[in-house]
Amino acid sequence: MAELHKNLINGEWVGSDGVENINPSNTAEVVGVYARATAEETKQAIAAAKAAFPAWSRSGILERHAILSKTSQEILARKQELGELLSREEGKTLAEGIGEVTRAAQIFDFFAGEVLRLAGEVLPSVRPGVGVEITREPIGVIGIITPWNFPIAIPTWKIAPALAYGNTVVIKPADLVPGSTWAIVDILNRNGLPKGVLNLVMGKGSVVGQTMLDSKDVTAISFTGSVGTGKRVAAASIEHNRKFQLEMGGKNPTVVLDDADLKVAVETVAQSAFFSTGQRCTASSRVIVTEGIHDKFVEALAERTRNLRVGDALDKNTEIGPVVDPSQLKQDTDYIAIGKAEGAKLAAGGEMVKAATEGYFLQPTLFTEATNSMRISREEIFGPVASVIRVKDYEEALATANDTEFGLSAGIVTTSLKYATHFKRNAEAGMVMVNVPTAGVDFHVPFGGRKGSSYGPREQGKYAAEFFTVVKTAYTAAG
Repeated sequence: MAELHKNLINGEWVGSDGVENINPSNTAEVVGVYARATAEETKQAIAAAKAAFPAWSRSGILERHAILSKTSQEILARKQELGELLSREEGKTLAEGIGEVTRAAQIFDFFAGEVLRLAGEVLPSVRPGVGVEITREPIGVIGIITPWNFPIAIPTWKIAPALAYGNTVVIKPADLVPGSTWAIVDILNRNGLPKGVLNLVMGKGSVVGQTMLDSKDVTAISFTGSVGTGKRVAAASIEHNRKFQLEMGGKNPTVVLDDADLKVAVETVAQSAFFSTGQRCTASSRVIVTEGIHDKFVEALAERTRNLRVGDALDKNTEIGPVVDPSQLKQDTDYIAIGKAEGAKLAAGGEMVKAATEGYFLQPTLFTEATNSMRISREEIFGPVASVIRVKDYEEALATANDTEFGLSAGIVTTSLKYATHFKRNAEAGMVMVNVPTAGVDFHVPFGGRKGSSYGPREQGKYAAEFFTVVKTAYTAAG
């Protein structure tokens, strides 16, 4: 058996029970063997983080800055290696894997800078001779639970601000993709983090995640994943009066208007719907098209969809990698069957793809003549499946776009400043894209949604301080 990658608890690598991490492009390849933490080990990790918090929360800003900066530099220097690891365990194309690793480096670099920009306010009191200071302080032990679809970026955009603002961390990555998070934790550990400040507990959600939820010593939890699990995180956190942050599902629309540039519209939708195998919470799976451009847009998009090259994530010619695992593949194919049964027209794809190796390869799938009431238009599929909904005009398009329980990302393709401006103001989503894919965000600006997609403060950029710190107001009277 390959070398066991262990959990990090109080600065020590521990663990004996390991599971194989399988490459979805080649199921005969074991990416690595990764330990599974027990409930007791998870409790030890939480205790270590709690014990380390007083010293770390009062550590010097140059110490924190240096650790995060060195981590950024090492990640960037190893982007090819780490990008290959990510693509092998999750299935993103190598270009996407390297891009995600680069983004992780940029996030650590950003928060290394934020450490040096910690700021507050000094205000006069309404009472003469009294001064008021408003500051932000770290909140304690942060429990982090991350999904499988962005195995290095999402752990990074939670870990980096947590550490930058002086918190300690216990992180549980998704069971499917522990390797990328393990690599990031290893880099941070070697770059000078004190013992107990960052603890890694890989393993089952029913064991590790539940132990985190049950612990009164976890001060806050930042979660990204399914709606169902997010609700359980919320319920458990309310019981402990714990701060919590949820990023969950999406059923993101892209509106294509009659005045859109056809080439821009096709490429925007293809990238939004199918790249990263559609396994992005910001992916656009509802394509809402006005009737004047509908037929020629559908014809062009169907051709683009059929020509997308599906294959091994590490093959330089691959545009669409495999689905992450058999369970997700079954979900995708089940929804394709549902779409057909509901009466949507299968315009492209929908079949398994044979490759040189055994893997979970699925042709990107495009449905047309869908309605917004169909299950394929309302439920998150989380795969390379998109449906086109025909509407009469912009007003109907906007109403259809907003007719969803989710509200993460929404896009529009148009050359009209009037409609672009109106859509930015009236789309019920946390992020709005005009003439760019719905799935693609910058690392230095806030990320998050509305309605059933998100709960709590935004992630990323300076807005991360809203979750990872608590505001303190202090009054001082001159002697």
